Amino acid sequence: MKIKISPSVLSCDFSKMGDDMNRVAEAGAEYVHLDVMDGMFVPNISFGAPVIKCCRPVCGLVFDTHLMINEPIRYIDDFVKAGSDIITVHTEACSDCAETLRYIRSCGVKAGVTIKPATPVSVLEPLVGLADMILIMSVEPGFGGQKFILSALDKIKQARALTEAAGLDTDIEVDGGITPENAAEVIKAGANVIVAGSAVFKAANMSEAVKALRCGQ
Repeated sequence: MKIKISPSVLSCDFSKMGDDMNRVAEAGAEYVHLDVMDGMFVPNISFGAPVIKCCRPVCGLVFDTHLMINEPIRYIDDFVKAGSDIITVHTEACSDCAETLRYIRSCGVKAGVTIKPATPVSVLEPLVGLADMILIMSVEPGFGGQKFILSALDKIKQARALTEAAGLDTDIEVDGGITPENAAEVIKAGANVIVAGSAVFKAANMSEAVKALRCGQ
């Protein structure tokens, strides 16, 4: 599977978000990762659908929207209208995750499902056929710049095995603490969508950073 890079805008300059998105596009990234936080599900607040809507006309990348909010089904329509291409929700934040994933797909966008570091991959078993992407969090969600949790590597392998057992080629995305130094391990474990914030936006050369993440070196 092709390795895709999804730089997280949590590490960009919010006063120049549109410009920074275009910089990562020029650097070779396929996606841009949009972390939406409500201050309830995670102890931080970021931005919502209106900001994404403003950025949509100026950036042609796939908008990879990660909803870290309680009962996200309430706001799916807003994020679809804002221009999200993929909407990922947490199992821990949904009273009915299957219903939420079905609704996202019914809106004509891809559905993703994610779990926190302490949540076992087994909770994804009844959901694997409803998700276009599985996101393994390799840090506690809520803040950028954290260190990669090594136990995430086993969870990536388990998630890949789960999708293969179902006969699916579901994307496996990993988010948190990924750098050019550990990207190879993450890819080897079975991930094909790499989220990175600081490693891209703080790099002296974005193009080289994206290339290094993709090659895992």
